[in-house]
Amino acid sequence: MLIIKQLSKTFHHKKILNNISFSVNKGEIALFLGKSGVGKSTLLRIMNNLETVDSGTITLNNIPLDLKQANKNHTVGMLFQQFNLFEHLTVGDNITLALEKVMGKKKKDAIQIARQLLARYDLADKEHCYSNELSGGQKQRVALVRALALQPQIICLDEPTSALDPLLTAQVAQTIQNLSKEGYIVLVSTHDTQLLYQLDCTIHLMEEGTLVQSALSQDFKREPDRYKKIEQFVKGKID
Repeated sequence: MLIIKQLSKTFHHKKILNNISFSVNKGEIALFLGKSGVGKSTLLRIMNNLETVDSGTITLNNIPLDLKQANKNHTVGMLFQQFNLFEHLTVGDNITLALEKVMGKKKKDAIQIARQLLARYDLADKEHCYSNELSGGQKQRVALVRALALQPQIICLDEPTSALDPLLTAQVAQTIQNLSKEGYIVLVSTHDTQLLYQLDCTIHLMEEGTLVQSALSQDFKREPDRYKKIEQFVKGKID
């Protein structure tokens, strides 16, 4: 279980995260919903040691999580909104690079791991392609495969459905759900209200760096009027 207590972060005297507390079990999805600038992406960047934290505690399986060490050990994997693929490398090399250089895998072993994951995500025929030859959805899956190759316990996805059409959004939602079924702890930041209808997750609505309301997605879908703040956000996005 991942437990975060009273996490706070300030940028230039502005409180970006204000005493954030939540927990996520293995095999569960936490979806952080809110408009741009409320701190969703900052939270995920902190989890990946891309931003420092001012105060608060993070534990994983009852052990304090040293984010610097977690970064070195690849405890946390990140899928960036812009994917961040190396455009001068093939799909296969994008995946094997870290396996070889960071994890010390032999080239043949790294290639085997990459091919197994590419096949699982229907990308086997893209191994020798470059990123400019891929669709947006394919780039996203390659970026996910690259993260999974390092065997993290926690997967963070920053705005995973940004600029995707409804069909691709549904496919991404299924991929996220499958990650939870495979036992990953999954953290998702989004302003896309359609995702909460497509995932079995815990919804955490954020406003100005604070969690203002939380609900299980199945409870919200069944009785939305019990969760007024989430309902208002959803209606504001749909109307």
